[in-house]
Amino acid sequence: MIRVVNLTQHYGVRPVLKNVSLEIPTGELVTILGPNGMGKSTLLAAMAGLLAPQEGYVEFDGVRRRSSPAGELAIRRQVAYLPDAPWLPLTRTGREFLMAVGGLYDRKPSHRMQHAERLLKLFNLTEQADWAMRSYSAGQQKKIALCGTLITEAPYLLLDEPFSGGLDPAGILALKRVLERLAACDKRTVVMTTPVPELIETFSERIVIIKDGQVAANDTVVGLKAAAGVDGPLELALEKLMYPETLENIESYFTEEGL
Repeated sequence: MIRVVNLTQHYGVRPVLKNVSLEIPTGELVTILGPNGMGKSTLLAAMAGLLAPQEGYVEFDGVRRRSSPAGELAIRRQVAYLPDAPWLPLTRTGREFLMAVGGLYDRKPSHRMQHAERLLKLFNLTEQADWAMRSYSAGQQKKIALCGTLITEAPYLLLDEPFSGGLDPAGILALKRVLERLAACDKRTVVMTTPVPELIETFSERIVIIKDGQVAANDTVVGLKAAAGVDGPLELALEKLMYPETLENIESYFTEEGL
């Protein structure tokens, strides 16, 4: 499993995460939600090993991140991380990029080629596969970055805002269906962030709400609805749990306008 233990992360003198602890069993698809600037991306980056927390630590299958070169390498071979704004080698083609990333995870060349073709077809990039990625639109660059994450076949996927970045409806549909299949697989663990609750309500097994740098809730969709006293869409429950002050401000705005 993934274990986050008493993790505290500061940027300068401002604490972003405060003593966060979390356990994610193997095979779960967990979504991290929260207002902007509350530490969602920071938590995911710490889990991915990009940040070294000032306090606390992260473990994968009992191996602590950054504890030793051998341990860190073993974790990196098992984890694929997609940041919100991924870097791409824009002078290379999409196909070259996928083959290179698959090679980093020791996938055999023949297997990489077959998997790359399936991914390119899935995200409607077959025609652009041998174009330099600098000629891709923003949405196509996001799609090829998603392909680069999926071709790793890593058992742990950490996805920061995978539905953002200009994905068209076909790309959103493809990613949603892939994540639904991964959620049904007991051997793949997915941790993701997204600001769009309706995209994840049907397949997210647990939702973690980060607010003011701390875990404000960690429950199933059913549990969150019960906690909010809502019998309806997840969005309504999240409005009560995450944005009560926003609801008050909306009412105040219209009251003051006399509407």
